[in-house]
Amino acid sequence: MQLAKRIETITPSSTLAITAKAGELAAEGFDVIGLGAGQPDFNTPDFIIDAAAEAAKAGHTKYTPTAGLPALKQAIIDKLKRDQGFIYNPQEIIVGNGAKHVLYLLFQALLNPGDEVIIPAPYWVSYPEQVKLAGGVPVFIPTGQEQQFKITVSDLEKAVTGNTKALIINSPSNPTGMIYSREELEPIADFCLSHDILILSDEIYEKLVYNGHTFSSIAQISDRVKAQTVVINGVSKSHAMTGWRIGYAAGPAQLIKAMTNIASHSTSNPASLSQYAAIAAYNGPQESIEVMRQAFEKRLNTVFDRLIELPGISCIKPQGAFYLFPDVQEASEACGFEQVSDWAAALLEEEKVAVVPGTGFGAPEHIRLSYATSLEKLEKALDRIERFIKNHTK
Repeated sequence: MQLAKRIETITPSSTLAITAKAGELAAEGFDVIGLGAGQPDFNTPDFIIDAAAEAAKAGHTKYTPTAGLPALKQAIIDKLKRDQGFIYNPQEIIVGNGAKHVLYLLFQALLNPGDEVIIPAPYWVSYPEQVKLAGGVPVFIPTGQEQQFKITVSDLEKAVTGNTKALIINSPSNPTGMIYSREELEPIADFCLSHDILILSDEIYEKLVYNGHTFSSIAQISDRVKAQTVVINGVSKSHAMTGWRIGYAAGPAQLIKAMTNIASHSTSNPASLSQYAAIAAYNGPQESIEVMRQAFEKRLNTVFDRLIELPGISCIKPQGAFYLFPDVQEASEACGFEQVSDWAAALLEEEKVAVVPGTGFGAPEHIRLSYATSLEKLEKALDRIERFIKNHTK
Protein backbone atom coordinates (compact mmCIF):
# COMPACT_ATOMS: atom_id res chain seq x y z
CA MET A 1 0.00 0.00 0.00
CA GLN A 2 1.30 3.45 -0.90
CA LEU A 3 0.53 6.03 1.77
CA ALA A 4 0.02 9.75 1.27
CA LYS A 5 3.25 11.68 0.81
CA ARG A 6 2.30 14.05 3.63
CA ILE A 7 2.79 11.20 6.11
CA GLU A 8 6.45 10.95 5.13
CA THR A 9 7.14 14.37 6.62
CA ILE A 10 5.57 13.68 10.01
CA THR A 11 7.57 12.73 13.09
CA PRO A 12 5.74 10.72 15.78
CA SER A 13 5.17 12.49 19.09
CA SER A 14 8.22 11.96 21.28
CA THR A 15 6.21 12.56 24.44
CA LEU A 16 3.68 9.85 23.60
CA ALA A 17 6.46 7.49 22.49
CA ILE A 18 8.37 7.75 25.77
CA THR A 19 5.13 7.38 27.73
CA ALA A 20 4.31 4.22 25.78
CA LYS A 21 7.76 2.74 26.41
CA ALA A 22 7.51 3.51 30.12
CA GLY A 23 4.09 1.85 30.16
CA GLU A 24 5.49 -1.28 28.57
CA LEU A 25 8.21 -1.55 31.22
CA ALA A 26 5.69 -0.95 33.99
CA ALA A 27 3.48 -3.71 32.56
CA GLU A 28 6.46 -6.04 32.80
CA GLY A 29 6.62 -5.37 36.52
CA PHE A 30 9.36 -2.74 36.68
CA ASP A 31 9.16 0.21 39.08
CA VAL A 32 9.08 2.93 36.45
CA ILE A 33 8.94 6.63 37.32
CA GLY A 34 7.40 8.46 34.41
CA LEU A 35 8.36 12.10 34.08
CA GLY A 36 7.22 12.34 30.48
CA ALA A 37 3.47 12.87 30.45
CA GLY A 38 2.13 16.39 30.09
CA GLN A 39 -0.86 16.11 32.37
CA PRO A 40 -1.68 16.90 36.01
CA ASP A 41 -1.62 13.95 38.39
CA PHE A 42 -4.71 15.34 40.14
CA ASN A 43 -8.11 13.91 39.35
CA THR A 44 -10.83 16.06 37.84
CA PRO A 45 -12.72 17.84 40.65
CA ASP A 46 -15.82 16.00 41.85
CA PHE A 47 -18.29 18.75 40.96
CA ILE A 48 -17.19 18.54 37.33
CA ILE A 49 -17.55 14.76 37.26
CA ASP A 50 -20.97 15.07 38.89
CA ALA A 51 -22.07 17.56 36.22
CA ALA A 52 -21.16 15.11 33.46
CA ALA A 53 -23.01 12.28 35.22
CA GLU A 54 -26.09 14.41 35.68
CA ALA A 55 -25.99 15.41 32.00
CA ALA A 56 -25.83 11.75 31.01
CA LYS A 57 -28.79 10.86 33.20
CA ALA A 58 -30.74 13.79 31.75
CA GLY A 59 -30.26 12.39 28.25
CA HIS A 60 -27.68 14.89 26.97
CA THR A 61 -25.91 12.15 25.03
CA LYS A 62 -26.72 13.23 21.48
CA TYR A 63 -24.98 15.29 18.81
CA THR A 64 -24.38 18.94 19.62
CA PRO A 65 -23.64 21.94 17.37
CA THR A 66 -20.30 21.45 15.64
CA ALA A 67 -18.64 24.47 17.27
CA GLY A 68 -19.91 23.60 20.73
CA LEU A 69 -22.95 23.96 22.93
CA PRO A 70 -24.22 27.56 23.22
CA ALA A 71 -23.98 27.26 27.00
CA LEU A 72 -20.33 26.24 26.79
CA LYS A 73 -19.52 29.03 24.36
CA GLN A 74 -21.11 31.45 26.82
CA ALA A 75 -19.12 29.96 29.70
CA ILE A 76 -15.93 30.49 27.68
CA ILE A 77 -16.95 34.05 26.80
CA ASP A 78 -17.61 34.74 30.49
CA LYS A 79 -14.27 33.19 31.46
CA LEU A 80 -12.34 35.31 28.94
CA LYS A 81 -14.07 38.49 30.15
CA ARG A 82 -13.51 37.56 33.81
CA ASP A 83 -9.84 36.67 33.45
CA GLN A 84 -8.54 38.89 30.65
CA GLY A 85 -11.23 41.51 30.10
CA PHE A 86 -11.92 40.23 26.58
CA ILE A 87 -15.23 40.73 24.80
CA TYR A 88 -16.13 37.99 22.32
CA ASN A 89 -19.37 36.89 20.71
CA PRO A 90 -20.40 33.27 20.04
CA GLN A 91 -19.42 33.50 16.35
CA GLU A 92 -15.82 34.09 17.48
CA ILE A 93 -15.62 30.88 19.55
CA ILE A 94 -15.11 27.27 18.50
CA VAL A 95 -14.90 24.32 20.88
CA GLY A 96 -12.91 21.29 19.79
CA ASN A 97 -11.70 17.92 21.00
CA GLY A 98 -8.85 19.40 22.99
CA ALA A 99 -6.61 22.38 22.24
CA LYS A 100 -4.49 20.16 19.97
CA HIS A 101 -7.50 19.47 17.75
CA VAL A 102 -8.40 23.16 17.66
CA LEU A 103 -4.86 24.02 16.54
CA TYR A 104 -5.10 21.38 13.82
CA LEU A 105 -8.34 22.90 12.55
CA LEU A 106 -6.76 26.34 12.65
CA PHE A 107 -3.79 25.40 10.49
CA GLN A 108 -6.02 23.53 8.04
CA ALA A 109 -8.25 26.57 7.69
CA LEU A 110 -5.44 29.12 7.55
CA LEU A 111 -2.53 27.78 5.51
CA ASN A 112 -1.97 27.38 1.80
CA PRO A 113 0.98 25.37 0.44
CA GLY A 114 4.18 27.29 1.12
CA ASP A 115 2.75 29.60 3.79
CA GLU A 116 5.22 30.01 6.64
CA VAL A 117 4.56 29.88 10.36
CA ILE A 118 7.22 31.24 12.71
CA ILE A 119 7.78 28.92 15.66
CA PRO A 120 10.15 29.85 18.50
CA ALA A 121 12.31 26.90 19.56
CA PRO A 122 12.13 25.04 21.88
CA TYR A 123 8.53 24.36 20.89
CA TRP A 124 5.69 21.97 21.67
CA VAL A 125 6.23 18.89 19.53
CA SER A 126 2.98 19.12 17.55
CA TYR A 127 3.32 22.68 16.23
CA PRO A 128 5.64 21.96 13.29
CA GLU A 129 3.96 18.65 12.43
CA GLN A 130 0.52 20.24 12.23
CA VAL A 131 1.88 23.08 10.10
CA LYS A 132 3.40 20.55 7.69
CA LEU A 133 0.18 18.53 7.55
CA ALA A 134 -1.59 21.68 6.36
CA GLY A 135 1.00 22.22 3.61
CA GLY A 136 2.72 25.01 5.49
CA VAL A 137 6.39 25.53 6.29
CA PRO A 138 7.56 25.82 9.91
CA VAL A 139 10.24 28.49 10.33
CA PHE A 140 12.13 28.07 13.58
CA ILE A 141 13.74 30.78 15.68
CA PRO A 142 16.23 29.06 18.01
CA THR A 143 16.52 30.42 21.55
CA GLY A 144 18.60 29.41 24.54
CA GLN A 145 18.84 29.67 28.29
CA GLU A 146 20.82 32.91 28.01
CA GLN A 147 17.72 34.62 26.57
CA GLN A 148 15.27 32.71 28.76
CA PHE A 149 14.04 30.85 25.67
CA LYS A 150 12.22 33.97 24.40
CA ILE A 151 12.27 35.71 21.03
CA THR A 152 12.56 39.42 20.30
CA VAL A 153 11.69 41.68 17.37
CA SER A 154 15.29 41.37 16.22
CA ASP A 155 14.76 37.63 15.88
CA LEU A 156 11.51 38.16 13.98
CA GLU A 157 13.13 40.57 11.54
CA LYS A 158 15.55 37.82 10.50
CA ALA A 159 12.82 35.18 10.17
CA VAL A 160 10.01 37.03 8.41
CA THR A 161 9.56 36.67 4.65
CA GLY A 162 6.88 37.48 2.12
CA ASN A 163 5.37 34.06 2.87
CA THR A 164 5.02 34.55 6.62
CA LYS A 165 1.41 33.93 7.65
CA ALA A 166 1.49 33.46 11.42
CA LEU A 167 3.54 33.46 14.62
CA ILE A 168 3.04 31.06 17.52
CA ILE A 169 3.43 32.41 21.06
CA ASN A 170 3.17 29.78 23.81
CA SER A 171 3.24 31.39 27.24
CA PRO A 172 3.67 29.79 29.75
CA SER A 173 5.71 27.54 27.51
CA ASN A 174 5.77 23.83 26.98
CA PRO A 175 8.56 22.68 27.35
CA THR A 176 10.51 25.55 28.99
CA GLY A 177 7.96 26.92 31.46
CA MET A 178 8.97 30.50 30.62
CA ILE A 179 6.47 33.38 30.48
CA TYR A 180 6.49 36.48 28.29
CA SER A 181 5.79 39.68 30.22
CA ARG A 182 3.49 42.31 28.76
CA GLU A 183 6.55 44.50 28.16
CA GLU A 184 8.14 41.72 26.11
CA LEU A 185 4.96 41.06 24.17
CA GLU A 186 4.21 44.65 23.16
CA PRO A 187 6.99 45.06 20.54
CA ILE A 188 6.25 41.58 19.18
CA ALA A 189 2.60 42.53 18.79
CA ASP A 190 3.51 45.80 17.03
CA PHE A 191 5.77 43.89 14.64
CA CYS A 192 2.99 41.44 13.78
CA LEU A 193 0.53 44.26 13.16
CA SER A 194 2.94 46.08 10.85
CA HIS A 195 3.65 42.89 8.86
CA ASP A 196 0.05 41.56 8.88
CA ILE A 197 1.07 38.40 10.73
CA LEU A 198 -1.63 36.44 12.57
CA ILE A 199 -0.70 35.71 16.19
CA LEU A 200 -1.56 32.27 17.58
CA SER A 201 -1.47 32.60 21.35
CA ASP A 202 -1.42 29.20 23.05
CA GLU A 203 -2.46 29.91 26.64
CA ILE A 204 -3.25 26.41 27.85
CA TYR A 205 -0.99 26.79 30.94
CA GLU A 206 -2.18 30.27 31.91
CA LYS A 207 -3.40 29.20 35.37
CA LEU A 208 -0.17 27.42 36.32
CA VAL A 209 2.19 30.29 37.21
CA TYR A 210 4.56 30.32 40.18
CA ASN A 211 6.68 32.31 42.60
CA GLY A 212 5.09 35.71 42.02
CA HIS A 213 5.17 35.65 38.23
CA THR A 214 2.07 36.74 36.33
CA PHE A 215 0.45 35.78 33.04
CA SER A 216 -0.37 38.28 30.31
CA SER A 217 -2.13 37.49 27.05
CA ILE A 218 -0.72 39.24 24.00
CA ALA A 219 -4.32 39.92 22.95
CA GLN A 220 -4.75 42.19 25.99
CA ILE A 221 -2.38 44.79 24.56
CA SER A 222 -4.99 46.52 22.38
CA ASP A 223 -8.16 45.92 20.41
CA ARG A 224 -6.09 45.91 17.20
CA VAL A 225 -3.84 43.17 18.56
CA LYS A 226 -6.84 41.18 19.78
CA ALA A 227 -8.33 41.33 16.28
CA GLN A 228 -5.05 39.94 14.91
CA THR A 229 -4.85 37.12 17.48
CA VAL A 230 -6.35 33.68 17.92
CA VAL A 231 -6.38 32.65 21.59
CA ILE A 232 -6.08 28.89 22.17
CA ASN A 233 -6.99 27.44 25.55
CA GLY A 234 -8.98 24.71 27.29
CA VAL A 235 -9.71 22.89 30.50
CA SER A 236 -7.10 20.14 30.19
CA LYS A 237 -4.35 21.64 32.35
CA SER A 238 -6.25 24.16 34.46
CA HIS A 239 -8.93 21.74 35.66
CA ALA A 240 -7.07 18.41 35.36
CA MET A 241 -9.29 17.34 32.46
CA THR A 242 -6.83 16.06 29.86
CA GLY A 243 -8.88 12.98 29.03
CA TRP A 244 -12.12 14.90 28.59
CA ARG A 245 -10.69 16.52 25.42
CA ILE A 246 -12.13 20.03 25.46
CA GLY A 247 -10.24 22.99 24.05
CA TYR A 248 -11.29 26.15 22.29
CA ALA A 249 -10.20 28.98 20.03
CA ALA A 250 -11.31 32.60 20.24
CA GLY A 251 -10.59 34.73 17.21
CA PRO A 252 -11.81 36.35 13.98
CA ALA A 253 -15.27 35.12 13.02
CA GLN A 254 -14.27 34.34 9.42
CA LEU A 255 -11.50 32.01 10.57
CA ILE A 256 -13.67 30.41 13.27
CA LYS A 257 -16.37 29.70 10.66
CA ALA A 258 -13.83 28.02 8.38
CA MET A 259 -12.55 25.89 11.27
CA THR A 260 -16.14 24.92 12.09
CA ASN A 261 -16.76 23.81 8.51
CA ILE A 262 -13.72 21.51 8.64
CA ALA A 263 -14.81 20.08 11.98
CA SER A 264 -18.28 19.39 10.61
CA HIS A 265 -16.75 16.96 8.12
CA SER A 266 -14.30 15.33 10.53
CA THR A 267 -15.35 15.08 14.17
CA SER A 268 -18.91 16.49 13.94
CA ASN A 269 -18.71 17.90 17.47
CA PRO A 270 -16.87 17.58 20.78
CA ALA A 271 -18.20 14.86 23.10
CA SER A 272 -21.47 16.06 24.58
CA LEU A 273 -20.79 14.98 28.17
CA SER A 274 -17.32 16.51 28.10
CA GLN A 275 -18.91 19.80 27.10
CA TYR A 276 -21.27 19.71 30.06
CA ALA A 277 -18.28 18.96 32.29
CA ALA A 278 -16.45 21.98 30.84
CA ILE A 279 -19.46 24.22 31.48
CA ALA A 280 -19.29 23.21 35.13
CA ALA A 281 -15.53 23.74 35.17
CA TYR A 282 -15.79 27.34 33.99
CA ASN A 283 -18.99 28.30 35.80
CA GLY A 284 -18.30 26.49 39.07
CA PRO A 285 -15.90 27.08 41.97
CA GLN A 286 -12.29 27.68 40.95
CA GLU A 287 -10.56 26.83 44.25
CA SER A 288 -9.27 23.50 42.94
CA ILE A 289 -7.05 25.37 40.47
CA GLU A 290 -5.23 27.15 43.28
CA VAL A 291 -4.79 23.95 45.28
CA MET A 292 -3.16 22.30 42.28
CA ARG A 293 -1.08 25.38 41.46
CA GLN A 294 0.32 25.53 44.98
CA ALA A 295 1.23 21.84 44.87
CA PHE A 296 3.08 22.30 41.57
CA GLU A 297 4.88 25.37 42.93
CA LYS A 298 6.09 23.41 45.95
CA ARG A 299 7.32 20.60 43.74
CA LEU A 300 9.10 23.01 41.41
CA ASN A 301 10.92 24.78 44.23
CA THR A 302 11.98 21.51 45.81
CA VAL A 303 13.04 19.66 42.68
CA PHE A 304 14.76 22.55 40.93
CA ASP A 305 17.21 23.15 43.76
CA ARG A 306 18.14 19.49 43.73
CA LEU A 307 18.36 19.21 39.93
CA ILE A 308 20.86 22.04 39.41
CA GLU A 309 23.23 20.41 41.90
CA LEU A 310 23.68 17.37 39.63
CA PRO A 311 26.97 17.37 37.70
CA GLY A 312 26.79 18.34 34.04
CA ILE A 313 23.25 19.70 34.24
CA SER A 314 22.23 23.35 33.85
CA CYS A 315 18.72 24.74 34.01
CA ILE A 316 16.91 28.04 34.36
CA LYS A 317 13.99 28.05 36.74
CA PRO A 318 10.60 27.76 35.03
CA GLN A 319 7.96 30.37 35.78
CA GLY A 320 4.90 28.34 34.80
CA ALA A 321 3.48 25.10 33.32
CA PHE A 322 4.85 21.96 35.04
CA TYR A 323 8.08 21.11 33.25
CA LEU A 324 11.79 21.45 33.83
CA PHE A 325 13.89 21.72 30.68
CA PRO A 326 17.54 21.25 31.66
CA ASP A 327 20.54 21.16 29.35
CA VAL A 328 22.16 17.76 29.99
CA GLN A 329 24.64 17.68 27.10
CA GLU A 330 27.65 17.91 29.42
CA ALA A 331 26.32 15.13 31.64
CA SER A 332 25.53 13.01 28.59
CA GLU A 333 29.06 13.33 27.19
CA ALA A 334 30.61 12.69 30.59
CA CYS A 335 28.59 9.48 30.73
CA GLY A 336 29.91 8.41 27.33
CA PHE A 337 26.86 9.30 25.21
CA GLU A 338 27.25 11.65 22.24
CA GLN A 339 23.49 12.12 21.90
CA VAL A 340 21.23 13.15 24.74
CA SER A 341 18.53 10.90 23.28
CA ASP A 342 20.83 7.90 23.85
CA TRP A 343 21.52 9.09 27.40
CA ALA A 344 17.77 9.32 28.06
CA ALA A 345 17.16 5.86 26.57
CA ALA A 346 19.85 4.36 28.81
CA LEU A 347 18.39 6.15 31.83
CA LEU A 348 15.01 4.53 31.17
CA GLU A 349 16.51 1.11 30.52
CA GLU A 350 18.84 1.06 33.54
CA GLU A 351 17.17 3.21 36.18
CA LYS A 352 13.55 3.08 34.94
CA VAL A 353 13.19 6.87 34.85
CA ALA A 354 11.33 8.17 31.79
CA VAL A 355 12.23 11.65 30.56
CA VAL A 356 11.57 13.12 27.11
CA PRO A 357 14.61 13.92 24.93
CA GLY A 358 14.67 17.50 23.70
CA THR A 359 15.02 16.48 20.04
CA GLY A 360 11.27 16.59 19.49
CA PHE A 361 11.16 20.08 20.98
CA GLY A 362 13.90 21.44 18.73
CA ALA A 363 16.53 21.43 21.50
CA PRO A 364 18.54 18.19 21.33
CA GLU A 365 20.85 19.13 24.21
CA HIS A 366 17.94 19.18 26.63
CA ILE A 367 15.46 16.83 28.26
CA ARG A 368 11.98 17.60 29.53
CA LEU A 369 10.98 16.44 32.98
CA SER A 370 7.41 16.82 34.16
CA TYR A 371 6.91 17.54 37.85
CA ALA A 372 3.23 16.70 37.59
CA THR A 373 3.77 13.77 39.91
CA SER A 374 4.27 13.33 43.65
CA LEU A 375 7.25 14.80 45.49
CA GLU A 376 8.10 11.31 46.69
CA LYS A 377 8.41 10.04 43.12
CA LEU A 378 10.30 13.13 42.02
CA GLU A 379 12.85 12.77 44.81
CA LYS A 380 13.22 9.09 43.97
CA ALA A 381 13.71 9.91 40.30
CA LEU A 382 16.45 12.41 41.11
CA ASP A 383 18.18 9.80 43.28
CA ARG A 384 18.19 7.46 40.30
CA ILE A 385 19.39 10.13 37.86
CA GLU A 386 22.22 11.05 40.23
CA ARG A 387 23.20 7.40 40.54
CA PHE A 388 23.05 6.94 36.78
CA ILE A 389 25.39 9.88 36.19
CA LYS A 390 27.79 8.69 38.88
CA ASN A 391 27.90 5.14 37.53
CA HIS A 392 28.56 6.23 33.95
CA THR A 393 30.90 9.17 34.47
CA LYS A 394 34.41 8.23 33.44
